[in-house]
Amino acid sequence: MTNKFSITTAIPYVNARAHVGFAMELIQADILARFERLRGRDVFFLTGTDENALKNVQAAEKADKPVKEFIDEHAKNFIELTKLLNISNDDFIRTSEERHIKGVQKLWRACELAGDIYKKNYKGLYCVGCEEFRTEKDLVDGLCPEHNTKPEEIEEENYFFKLSKYQDKIEKLIISDELRVVPTTRKNEALNFIKQGLQDFSISRSRERAKNWGIPVPGDESQIIYVWYDALTWFINALGYSENEERFKSWWDNRNLDLIGKGINRFHTIYWPAMLISAGLRPPREIYIHGYITVQGEKISKSLGNVIDPFAIVEKYGVEAVRYFLLREIPSDGDGDFSIEKLEARYNADLANNLGNLVSRTVALIEKFFNGSFAYSRRFVSKEVDDKVIETWKNYNENIDNFKLHVALENVFSLADFANLYIDEHKPWALSESPEKLNVVITNLVMILLNVAWLLKPFLPETSDRIFEILGADKDGKSWEEKPFQVKPQILFPKSNL
Repeated sequence: MTNKFSITTAIPYVNARAHVGFAMELIQADILARFERLRGRDVFFLTGTDENALKNVQAAEKADKPVKEFIDEHAKNFIELTKLLNISNDDFIRTSEERHIKGVQKLWRACELAGDIYKKNYKGLYCVGCEEFRTEKDLVDGLCPEHNTKPEEIEEENYFFKLSKYQDKIEKLIISDELRVVPTTRKNEALNFIKQGLQDFSISRSRERAKNWGIPVPGDESQIIYVWYDALTWFINALGYSENEERFKSWWDNRNLDLIGKGINRFHTIYWPAMLISAGLRPPREIYIHGYITVQGEKISKSLGNVIDPFAIVEKYGVEAVRYFLLREIPSDGDGDFSIEKLEARYNADLANNLGNLVSRTVALIEKFFNGSFAYSRRFVSKEVDDKVIETWKNYNENIDNFKLHVALENVFSLADFANLYIDEHKPWALSESPEKLNVVITNLVMILLNVAWLLKPFLPETSDRIFEILGADKDGKSWEEKPFQVKPQILFPKSNL
């Protein structure tokens, strides 16, 4: 084990433009990647697009466009989203790329060599929205609970993977936390599914039913590899599985984390580890599972038609406000409701009135009493403030490590609350006759703001940089006590009727 850490989001279908649900997942993964970089780890952060699904083909047909043209257009939209949201990904993989195709077929051959792939006739209910066969017990009033659509009855000859062979191994992995599934509710959900008895699953489709789109089964051109068997391999393919074994092992043998939504739990916690073990590879180490963004209690879904365009809300409110809202208002490990009213309320209460006001008050005091130049020194920090900052960092680290990003962000803003109360209690404006006391109070405020800026680096990187800039402090923290801070007054978050 070295200091390497790799992380990936799920990869969305490109049957429509990106919606705010995937924007949230990108931002959550970005926080974790930036946080690990700040810890000094060598990070590889991956995202991408899932392009070989039947639903993509159907969407292209509906739009009356060639499939490749349609998919290229929508893949570009997701790439643009990473830039819009200031996502720090190191790579973006499209499952139509050659490196991915080679990796999928290599994994297939490895599982085939292990005796875990066989062919048989099959009849079942297929939900194109999920790209998954459903049983009668999965349905609610005959409809897929995820998409509210009636599955299509399918009968054909396909290849199957021997998932049942790996039931005991996968169960032990998850129970022991060798494969750490967070939060516990999702871990238990996976275990409950395993206890029902794992069934072998279909991993190919006839070329006709796949509409001649997707990755061919090695040695059988009449079959196309099932999109989930195909897509699950994107992580290892981007790490070099098919083309650079040394690079792949250097990343995969270390800590890796898969961040996904709750609707695809079983694919990532059960099917994927079994496929890897079959191919002679180590199973994943960690899977973090987030909930859904809802609108008036309904899940956001392209299929349901209640999507929110992240490009539109960023254009109106700015990327930092949108990042903050999605991270703070939506519980990382659960569902949360989106509304413009809630976004505006969070902006004004937390960003403008709390953090923005704290920065403005502190800078105004430095301008008034120190002519805008302040010599910061840690030796003037009081124990009360030091203890509060240390406690905040401890809670913050624990919450990020347990995928409670919303609580970690709450920790940061509680520290800002503490600083605003500190100003009110110590009344620095009344200490002009006591220079030493005034110096201590301002030092404590500056110290809190420096830490707030550091704590915000993974969450709101632009805001973090602006706080350092406004304080006149170096962003790396190496020379804070060597030269005075020269403040540069700016309004961090103007209060307004958005």
